[in-house]
Amino acid sequence: MRKVIEEKMYNTATATAVHQWDNGRYSSDFRYYCETLYRTPAGSFFLYCEGGPSSCMSVPVGNNGRGGSEDIVPLQEIDTISWLEQKNAVDTLLKLFPDHVVVA
Repeated sequence: MRKVIEEKMYNTATATAVHQWDNGRYSSDFRYYCETLYRTPAGSFFLYCEGGPSSCMSVPVGNNGRGGSEDIVPLQEIDTISWLEQKNAVDTLLKLFPDHVVVA
C-alpha cells in the first residue's frame, strides 16, 4: 500500500517491516485486526493497519454493507517507542532504541 501524508510518501513495498501484532484471529475472520510497524529507507516509522468488517477498520460498502479496510499511520519516534512497549515487543524495542531502555 502507498499513501501520501503531509507531502511524504509511505510505501509498504519499499519500507521494512520490523514488528507485527494482530488480535489472534484468522485473517478470514470478520473481527481480524493487524498492525505492522514499518521503517522507511529514510528512517521514519509508520503503521500499516488492516482489519475486517467487524473490526475497527470497518467501512461502509453499498447501501447497508460493511467491509474491511487498510490504512497507513505515520509515527513519531516517541509514538513508535510507546507502541512497541504496549505490544510488549521487547526484542524489537531493544534493537531499534537501545538507548531508550534502562534496566530497572
